[in-house]
Amino acid sequence: MSESASASASGGLSKDPADRGRTTIADGVVEKIAGLAAREVFGVHAMGNGSGLSRTFGAVRDRVPGGAKSSVSRGVKAEVGELQTALDVEIVVDYGVSIRDVARAVRENVIAAVERMTGLEVVEVNIAVGDVKLPDEEDEEPEPRLH
Repeated sequence: MSESASASASGGLSKDPADRGRTTIADGVVEKIAGLAAREVFGVHAMGNGSGLSRTFGAVRDRVPGGAKSSVSRGVKAEVGELQTALDVEIVVDYGVSIRDVARAVRENVIAAVERMTGLEVVEVNIAVGDVKLPDEEDEEPEPRLH
């Protein structure tokens, strides 16, 4: 088929249909992917800053319809552009693990998952370790009041 026939058959457009239009990805989508990927890493006990009071309020808020963040994305903040994203991840690690190794594994897992699922380039993953979970420490997540 000649170039002019191709153009007229497609209404004057000769570019690939997959390139017609835009795909946007919300910050919350990237935050959920990153949160799940971080939780998969051995040595990550929880997501968030680790302070008992903050975790308690966060867990209550997460159970309330319309809460600011789902529990999946707690501890993750993403800035998403058209082609790139940057993430801040806050974790609580288990006592006895190498924080450096856990942070490296979280960074690698988050980058792989986000890039694979979104096609965005992850330019940085900043990791803050907010607490260490001691072996004899109780989990401070509150029991749900509603069933």
